Amino acid sequence: MTELKLPFFGHGGDYNPDQWLDRPDILEEDIRLMKLAGCNLMSVGIFAWSALEPEEGHFTLDWLEGVLDRLHEAGISVFLATPSGARPAWMSQRYPEVLRVRPDGTRNLHGGRHNHCFTSPVYRRFVQRINRALAERFGKHPAVVGWHISNEYSGECHCALCQGAFRAFLKDRYGTLDALNHAWWTGFWSKTYTDWEQLHSPSPIGEESIHGLNLAWKRFVTHQTVDFIRAEAEPLRALTPNLPVTTNLMEMFGGLNYYELAAALDFASFDSYPRWGHGEAEQTALGAAFNYDWMRSLKQKPFALMESTPSQVNWHEVCKLKKPGMHVLSSLQAVAHGADTVQYFQWRKSRGASEKFHGAVVDHVGHEHTRTFRDVQAVGDLLPRLKEVLGAMPGAKAALMFDAENRWALEDCQGPRRDMRHDETVLSHYRALKRQGIDLDIIDETCSFDKYRLIAAPMLYMLRPGVGRRLEAFVRGGGTLVCSCPTGRVDEDDLCFLGGFPGPLRSILGIWAEETDALYDDERNGMRTADGRVYTCGTLCDLIHAEGAETLATYTDDFYAGMPCVTVNRCGAGRAYYIATCPDAAFLDDFYGTIIPEASITPVVCGLPEGVQATRRGNTAFILNFSGTAAEVALPQGVDVLTGEITGGIAALPVNGYRIIRLKSKGVDAQNG
Repeated sequence: MTELKLPFFGHGGDYNPDQWLDRPDILEEDIRLMKLAGCNLMSVGIFAWSALEPEEGHFTLDWLEGVLDRLHEAGISVFLATPSGARPAWMSQRYPEVLRVRPDGTRNLHGGRHNHCFTSPVYRRFVQRINRALAERFGKHPAVVGWHISNEYSGECHCALCQGAFRAFLKDRYGTLDALNHAWWTGFWSKTYTDWEQLHSPSPIGEESIHGLNLAWKRFVTHQTVDFIRAEAEPLRALTPNLPVTTNLMEMFGGLNYYELAAALDFASFDSYPRWGHGEAEQTALGAAFNYDWMRSLKQKPFALMESTPSQVNWHEVCKLKKPGMHVLSSLQAVAHGADTVQYFQWRKSRGASEKFHGAVVDHVGHEHTRTFRDVQAVGDLLPRLKEVLGAMPGAKAALMFDAENRWALEDCQGPRRDMRHDETVLSHYRALKRQGIDLDIIDETCSFDKYRLIAAPMLYMLRPGVGRRLEAFVRGGGTLVCSCPTGRVDEDDLCFLGGFPGPLRSILGIWAEETDALYDDERNGMRTADGRVYTCGTLCDLIHAEGAETLATYTDDFYAGMPCVTVNRCGAGRAYYIATCPDAAFLDDFYGTIIPEASITPVVCGLPEGVQATRRGNTAFILNFSGTAAEVALPQGVDVLTGEITGGIAALPVNGYRIIRLKSKGVDAQNG
């Protein structure tokens, strides 16, 4: 793998000069405006296939060379994009087999993005050919610092080629039909397979009721996407081994297992579009922070913020503008969580088509005298002053489990609720942990647990082989584990564990979950702690029996009133907690406020007001006010990076305000020890 090592914070965005080839004056003006905005890094050539290869085998690359030359002369670097996110019309017309087939067997017409089959050897050949041409022509161009392959990989194809590849994937995974039939429990409803050719992808006109099949198909889609990525990158890595390769990932995206996809990339990059101005600002900011922590955790490296909007998007139901101060604040949030670039979609607004009203640095008016441009200038002025944190990491000692395959299994489990609210539950735990002022990694079941003191694993419904043993070793070695219902229900093939839930974690948690009650959306139960505090809970309620665990809280209502709902089991040098329900925010705040000190994790900032976030990157603390009102914060001891002021004591933060503090010593925060 080749590291991304920029000597500066990247600032810029998606630049599409291929849309303006008839206007050379616009390129000149763009470069003037880029320099004025403090931009130094552009992603060039995304979706430019029709301009690069207007006819099969006829490459027109001179215009791109001219653009790269001018950008380099202006001191602007480039992530050079491959155009595979959308194929030209001539290809779809001449080679319709490159187009995707839907689950019902219907082949798509030409159109849209990512409407191509990742298995198709024809499409792979065309992609490798144009990528090779780009690498041969521009791989040593002084402007190019990395490859941006395709764009937002997503979707699936159900064509005959994909069906064959799926069967090969299943043969490799299971070996025999007997093993597959057992793993999928196909005897139910007489679904037993007797020939590999009987196997097809899930379809509304075929089979969708076998959960093992559905789960295997999702794994295959990730496998085939990753295989395509490796094939796409092959000529780039062969011809330009010094240039790192990335592709842009999406927020809370569930269609692919990003931990597997990230292994095919040299660094992660991310497209971030929070709904600023929609509802409670704190919730929006927490969702954005979660995604940034996720991106950083995928490779345990800083990431690139490849796309964000400096103003508004055009695809939300209601597309709000960013309020004054929000653009700088939200950009700093990405940097605080590990971004080494702040980039935008898009640099200049397209004149037509579906994103002509999507936010951009340069509006249709075409000059710098706009509020949005001034906001971008402010970020461009600020980033060079933060160079000391470039490449640094938070050093989190706490982690939150967010596993793609567990998420898929929960979405398909069909009981005890249709909507299990997995994402909502994970984010509720994230919110409570961040309210304590600590840094977090977002991990999955395959990640190492070694560096953490606390792992929160809400709704760990599916446990892959060995995970139970690894979590038990983590606890016995001194770690703190937090699980919640419904934990430990099924194995990697979605077969229920026998011998009582929570399956492999029953011993370490010290409980048996006998039943699970599902609550209606407007229904609540209560929780009473041993010291008499009362909270509310909803969604799900496990009826559990303590088997060595200590009861910390019990249910207050229904026929299971008095049964345990929060327990702790002390094992070896550590503790394993089980929350048998979905509690309210007040409980999670108090709960994590108690166990974080027990786990010897020191906050970046103590006593954060609601809506204020604190994150440490390297030896620098970022304190960001997303509350929507002025707030007072107890600042850590250090030096304000922007003003040189010695900090400590109470300070006022205005609306959308922030402080960036170089901490007094590296030993201040035990998280980074």
